[in-house]
Amino acid sequence: MPIAAGALKRVKATVQQTGLSRPERGDNIRGAFRVPDEGKAAVVGRRLVLIDDALTSGATVEGRARALLRAGAANVDVLIFARVADPARTSI
Repeated sequence: MPIAAGALKRVKATVQQTGLSRPERGDNIRGAFRVPDEGKAAVVGRRLVLIDDALTSGATVEGRARALLRAGAANVDVLIFARVADPARTSI
């Protein structure tokens, strides 16, 4: 399976997400990722799998997936290795 490790780049510095609310995390990550011209061939029209180590609020994964879709990806599925559970909600 081909890997397009360089197809997505962080283009905006963000503050650490720890301690931010869910809406603040979304605002923080907005516009932080994009697909550079040299990465578009690996993205346009393709079904992609975005792999991340952990999911907390989902803001970072959502920002990355949106950037891939804006660049022309046909579909973006996400594979997460760990989910951080919110102690105020029922467990998964």
